[in-house]
Amino acid sequence: MRIGIDARLFGPETGLGRYTENLIRNLERIDSKNEYVIFLTPEKFNTYKPSAKNFTCEVAKSRWYSFGEQLEMPRLINQAKVDLMHFPHFNVPLLCSVPFVVSIHDLILLDFPTTRATTLGPLLYWVKRKIGYPLILRSALARAKTVITMANFTKERIKKSFNIPPEKISVIYEGVADSIRQTAYDAPPKKITKPFLLYVGNAYPHKNLEKLVDVFLALRSSPPYEGGGGGGPDYQLVLVGKEDYFYRRLRDYIKAKNDPAAADIILYGFAPDAELAILYKKAALYVFPSFMEGFGLPPLEAMAHGLPVVSSNSSCLPEILGSSALYFDPRSKEEMLTAIKKGIGDEALRAELKEAGFKRIQKYSWDKCARETLAIYGR
Repeated sequence: MRIGIDARLFGPETGLGRYTENLIRNLERIDSKNEYVIFLTPEKFNTYKPSAKNFTCEVAKSRWYSFGEQLEMPRLINQAKVDLMHFPHFNVPLLCSVPFVVSIHDLILLDFPTTRATTLGPLLYWVKRKIGYPLILRSALARAKTVITMANFTKERIKKSFNIPPEKISVIYEGVADSIRQTAYDAPPKKITKPFLLYVGNAYPHKNLEKLVDVFLALRSSPPYEGGGGGGPDYQLVLVGKEDYFYRRLRDYIKAKNDPAAADIILYGFAPDAELAILYKKAALYVFPSFMEGFGLPPLEAMAHGLPVVSSNSSCLPEILGSSALYFDPRSKEEMLTAIKKGIGDEALRAELKEAGFKRIQKYSWDKCARETLAIYGR
């Protein structure tokens, strides 16, 4: 069988990119029978070099979510003569005529609609959310041979919202990359001068980072956790993610606070895996305040390094993190503050979360993810 994979977002910069990269690299390792065609943008073409003879690459110039991809991708797919396509996101071209599998990571555009989540004007965003997104998503779900989701939470949302038969939806959990787990540690970067709280990810509105900023500033002026530690001026907040419109807007939000403690909020920028591993290892606590997630990979990566995690109790996160995290309501500043203070100051809890985290990550493997995905290709 000749299998195509749309890998235009290949790479560690985004959650989708991490999923695509780890899936492909593990398929390379376990499948020598099928042929694979990997579609990459010109910018990504030199990032991925196949290590197996049955993997080849083709250039796709159109951007994700663009009108151009609706025309270019079907043409490229037909030229490559693939028998089956895997689209790792919902944006399946309407004119795609070959059988395909689609991965649906979340329904955030449905569950968390806001004009603050886009750089488009209000009218264009309305057209995208009310017409473009539902049209493409419904078409992908209806025509797909199999729909892959990363959590039962998303599977249930798809079933209820789009009346998709449950047997058509397969839940395949993601994994924790070996490159994250096995990195040698070093000292944290010089701009980090104090014990620090860590967040890794983008700054979209559903990530709830403005509230995290507010809670951090409250933490700096609050009394310590009753068990000791957890308050006062001894912590920094490090937010790791590629600088873009949303992180620049967050920077403006922080600046507008006009709070001296805001100087200890560090917008770190993108960190490659080796650097990210150091941050996970050296942080005092990982904080994940998101309203909505499709899987929640960063807190699992934190657990792989023995970093205690406090997390939102929203969407799929209790399903993915289980009892290995301390939860809070992401809408409540008080609950988030209490959880952070306890996560810093309660040494017995920290040891418990560390041990539980090590056990929890054994549940998730990119090898298993690739093998289960390969079985779907075969069906």
